[in-house]
Parts: sequence; C-alpha cells; structure tokens
Amino acid sequence: MSTLTPPKPDTAETSEASLGGSVRVLLRLHRRSLWAAGALLVLGVGTVIALLAWVAVQRCPDEDATACGNDDLYMITTAQSVTESVLSGGGSALLLLACLVGAFVTGPLIARELESGSFRMAWAQSVSPAQWLAARLAVPAALSVAGVGLLSVVYRWGWTEVRNANAFGLGWFEDGVFPGIGPAAVGYTLFGVAVGALCALLIRRMLLSMAVTTVVLGVVMTGFTQRRRMLWPVDRILGNGYPGPNTWTTETGMLTASGEKLFWRDCPSMDADHDGVGCMKARGGVTDFTDYYPASHFWPLQFVETGILLALTALAVFAAFRVLRRLHG
Repeated sequence: MSTLTPPKPDTAETSEASLGGSVRVLLRLHRRSLWAAGALLVLGVGTVIALLAWVAVQRCPDEDATACGNDDLYMITTAQSVTESVLSGGGSALLLLACLVGAFVTGPLIARELESGSFRMAWAQSVSPAQWLAARLAVPAALSVAGVGLLSVVYRWGWTEVRNANAFGLGWFEDGVFPGIGPAAVGYTLFGVAVGALCALLIRRMLLSMAVTTVVLGVVMTGFTQRRRMLWPVDRILGNGYPGPNTWTTETGMLTASGEKLFWRDCPSMDADHDGVGCMKARGGVTDFTDYYPASHFWPLQFVETGILLALTALAVFAAFRVLRRLHG
C-alpha cells in the first residue's frame, strides 16, 4: 500500500493555506448537494407543520371525531391517527439520517479524493493534510448538526402537540421516538461524520468505505437501542404497585428471599396456573417487583447516551488524524 505523500508546496498560494479556504472550496464544489439537503430539510419541517395543521382542523374541543357537541361516542380523528403513526417513527428517521450523513456524505467526500488522487491538488496549494481533513470533517459536521438539530426541535414540538393519554407508540421511551426528541440525535450525527471519515481513511475506496460505515453505525445504533435500559439506575416498586402512566417498565417478576430476580416470562401460563404465580413461588419467589424509568429519567438517559456518543466521536476523530499522519508519512 502506497503512502499519501504531500507534494512540496514550492509554488503554493498562501491564500489557500487556511482552513477557511478549504471550507469555501468544499462549499463551492458541493453546492448542488447542499441545495438538495436544504430541500429535504424544508420537506421534513413542512411535513410536521402540515400534519399539525391537519390535526388542528379536525380537532374538536373534547378531541372527539364525531360532530362537536355530540359526546355519546369517542373516536380519534383521522388526522390524529395518521399523525401519530408518522411521528412514532420520527426518531428512527433521524437515526437513518445520521447514518446517511456518515455513509453517503463524509465517507465519499474523503474516500473519493483518496481513490482518485485529487487530494494532491489541495496539498499542493499549501493546504496541509491536517487542514484538508479538518475541512472535510468540519463542513459536514456543522451543516448536518444544524439540520438535524432543527429537525429534532421541530419533531419534539410535533410530538408534544399530538401525544395524549391514548396515543399509541408515542411514549418518550419508544425506540422510534427516544433518539429524536433530545440531544442524542445530534450525537449520532457527529458520530456518523467521524466514523465515515475514519473508514474512508482506512479503506480509501469509496463504495467499500460506505458499506463498512453503514455496518458500524448500524451496530452501534442497534446496541444503544437494546442496551439503553442499562444507562441509568432504575426505580423499583415492590408488591403489586403500578408505576403510573408515562413510565417505561423495563422488568417485572418476583424476588426470592436472597434478592434474586425471577421473571414472569420464565413461567408460562397453564390451565392449572393461569397467571404463573404458582410457578414463581415454587422457584422461591416471595414478592413482586417492577423496575421502571419515570418520565423524569428521560433527560439523564439522553445525556448519558449523548455523552457516550460524543466520546466515541472524539476517539474516531483522533484515530482519523493519526491514520492520516501515518499515511502521508
């Protein structure tokens, strides 16, 4: 594997030596992509606004879809139902967007130049390798964070407006909602940028780096989704208590005298023991327990997840600059 040695800047123009010059060149070269991204941003914001306007038009004072004033039958409006269905996947959509930023923006932005050799032109104009890479990290990071941040704020606003006690799939803890209504959306976006850059530098082939970036981001996102309940201590209720609405119940079962957890899923219901209590007591269960997160734990969970993502982002960026330094010798 050949090293990426920067040409000697004997005839370099000092005006292009700054990071700002590299940023301006990138913005000029990719202005069509920027316009397309801006159009998608407007579409996303417009969709939420249009759905909320539709809900407002159909909404009666008592949330009834029947003629206002006719209280003998409750039925959710069509607009409310459709809007809830769309917004229940808003967080997943922002995760997908973060993955696209890493796989289809940052990765190709770097890997294409390394694969074609066009990076030498920039390095020959007194743009150091570090400045070259910094520009290709800063531009997608700044633009994508601004866009995803705006979408996250608008999505949270729409989610707040339409959720109610009967909303299905709009709990703050739902996998399709949680990543999009807090700072975690920005954390995933920055992580996508960093991983895309690192994979591009390591592989230096556009299509392969895009595929590897997608796999890495998919694994990390799936890991957080499955292990999110481990990021913060849960609250516990003993006995037959109910944690209340707007809570995330993580585990239920019975405790033995020694404190060991027994789970209801391990005691299937049967005709002779339709609720599984006999099975649980036979295994040593003495009292019911319910582990849960109240709504007040939303922000701690968001901040911990975002903090881990930012730490991983910093590690990936550091590794990217180390790889670049090793490659250009």
